[in-house]
Amino acid sequence: MTSGHDVADARLHREAAALQRAGLRVEVLGLGAAGSGPPGARTRTWPRRGVTRRAWYALTLPLRTSGDVVVALDPDSAAGARLAQRLRRVGGRRTALVTDVHEDYELLLKDRAWASGLRGAVAAVSARLGSRAARRADLLVVADDHLMPDAERRLVVRNLADTSMLPAPTDPGPTPRAVYIGDLRRSRGLFAMLDAVEAAGGWELDLVGPIAPADREEFLARLASPQLSGVVRWHGRQPPREAWTFARGAWVGFLMLDATPAFRDAIPSKLFEYLACGLAVITTDLPRSAAVVRETRAGVVVADSQEAAQALRAWAADRSEHERLRTSALAAADSYVAGEDLASFADAIARLVPDAPTTPDEGADRGA
Repeated sequence: MTSGHDVADARLHREAAALQRAGLRVEVLGLGAAGSGPPGARTRTWPRRGVTRRAWYALTLPLRTSGDVVVALDPDSAAGARLAQRLRRVGGRRTALVTDVHEDYELLLKDRAWASGLRGAVAAVSARLGSRAARRADLLVVADDHLMPDAERRLVVRNLADTSMLPAPTDPGPTPRAVYIGDLRRSRGLFAMLDAVEAAGGWELDLVGPIAPADREEFLARLASPQLSGVVRWHGRQPPREAWTFARGAWVGFLMLDATPAFRDAIPSKLFEYLACGLAVITTDLPRSAAVVRETRAGVVVADSQEAAQALRAWAADRSEHERLRTSALAAADSYVAGEDLASFADAIARLVPDAPTTPDEGADRGA
């Protein structure tokens, strides 16, 4: 499994765990700290050194793999894996290629401040080439129904909650506390969450994830302000199991994403993970996320940070209302568990491996 992203990526961990449960040996190549890779997998990493170097790693890491199946988890590595597959065929070795498209990469670039001018043009071409390579893979895995719906050999593996990576639900702690787990940037609600907690008063906030360079300086200044110092804690990037320990004792999960082109049709996995942890959810009015929150009655849909602050104040004042939301979250959680999707993914990969095991206990000497 190869990616130009950090090996702490949650989808990478979920898929690697599913493959190992199916009896396959997994090797992971990516960026960051090797210790943050999926447990049980052999993980090799390279340092994170800017966008250009990351793109180079994504393109070339597939050439260093040794598996019978190569799973590429971003558009750059998809293009590199396609090239590696062709070169190996010339050398007489057959490897299968699986590409995993978990976002609309071309739309996602519209949410990146750096994706303008020459850099933006290069990134757009790269995303387009990666998407083309993804369509030509032996298997295309997508995270949602709306991604590449016309592609052949396509398997939908939704970003549902993998409860093996989550803590058991716990009672809310004595101090009202919210949590957010994932990439942190303005368009993902970074400053909206800070504004909401500051305006609500009496609340704490744990943020777990990497912060976009463009937002880092402003965030650190806010973090050190008298209003938020000691109230908001930033824990940086963490592997999924470690990241979700911060949900223990929390009251609320934040999902304050902007209505960008890429976010509008997507539904973040953290929504389902919040439900599985028994957290009330505060979400902005993105159509699909808002629909889940309204249908499950596990939280509120807000227009901005002020409405979020009103909800926080109300729940702190009336804990019975918060408990009702928490009960609704737990009642709905079983509907959004990833078991069947991940089992289908592992089975599809196993079929591409020569002499693959037919039961989870056989043949762990073949690899992806």
